Amino acid sequence: MELSPEDALRLNVLLANKPLAIRINESSMEVHGLTEEGEAKVALKPTCRDELYIKKVKELISGHVLGSPGGYPVYLQRWTRMGQMKDDSLEQLLMLGEPEAVVAAVCAPGLTDELARRAWWAMEDAENARQMLRKEAVVQGSMGPVLADYLVEFLPFESEPEKQIETVRLVLQPGLLSKEQQMELWRRAARRPAYYVGFIATLPDEIPESRPPHPWYEEQAEVLRGLADAGNAPAQALLRVLSGPGQAWLHTVFQILKKPSNQDVVNLTLDLVAWYFSVVRDEPADATLDALEEDAAAWLATDGHAAEVLELGDQWREPLIAVRVLSGLGYGVVRPVFGGSTAIGSLMRRKLAPIMEPLQRHLEVLSA
Repeated sequence: MELSPEDALRLNVLLANKPLAIRINESSMEVHGLTEEGEAKVALKPTCRDELYIKKVKELISGHVLGSPGGYPVYLQRWTRMGQMKDDSLEQLLMLGEPEAVVAAVCAPGLTDELARRAWWAMEDAENARQMLRKEAVVQGSMGPVLADYLVEFLPFESEPEKQIETVRLVLQPGLLSKEQQMELWRRAARRPAYYVGFIATLPDEIPESRPPHPWYEEQAEVLRGLADAGNAPAQALLRVLSGPGQAWLHTVFQILKKPSNQDVVNLTLDLVAWYFSVVRDEPADATLDALEEDAAAWLATDGHAAEVLELGDQWREPLIAVRVLSGLGYGVVRPVFGGSTAIGSLMRRKLAPIMEPLQRHLEVLSA
């Protein structure tokens, strides 16, 4: 079985014009080509079952583009989602009319803004948009805002908290959304608290909510800033969290931990809290909350910078301990509960209560 002479001719003409990308619509049996002048279309006239005819169409295209009539190569399918494609082959992938080839291109580290434009024309898909917004060249290019707008519109249809968080994190990168769009996304987070995780990840110091600084900040900010400027890490951490933006960040963390929906939301939040305070810890910890509290007591007794802050008054003892404990958060804190458990929702929250209650107290020490 071969393609009809008319289809073969029209497809060869399309390929001879060097399209920038090809998209095959199997439901309408059409082949679309993106060219420098616009979009070209070939309406197919099958001479056999549609799926067999489409296979022949793909063989013709692959033979022209790759010199291999076998369609999208099997080895490329294995590499597709691993970002292992060579940069010089990305243009060819977008000319195959294969969804998997488009995914391979958007996952590739060398994706450019122009190639992102072609890939988006070939296959509009939320996961493709997220993949492309992980590339600095796309974020800084003309496609960045286009993809961000699409993801914001699609966000209400995302049911998995992990994808919601990652979407919010990506679209909040500088230059993608207007302030009005950011505020609208923030308002939506009141109904979808998982969105807040994306905010504390990308905008930890620019949470779109105004909060007054902690009273201690107003009283001793100048002294703390002097220590911080001299390289005192605990003073730097305290200045950050006790400021107005820091209090807004802290309030957002409370909102997330009030009713987390699943284990991933909890784990991501703990990691982000540790990252926020990481200046007071040389390397990540993997410990229970009890072990972190013991470590904080020992650190307070031996760390010279902590001692400098403590000289300002004994009221800084608990905030220093809190900062040190929070800097060590991670999966180790919840391993006793999450290890071997798939609990989510209210059951997960009940199991977590013995850990989250003392953890909340450390957060409250830093809150006005």
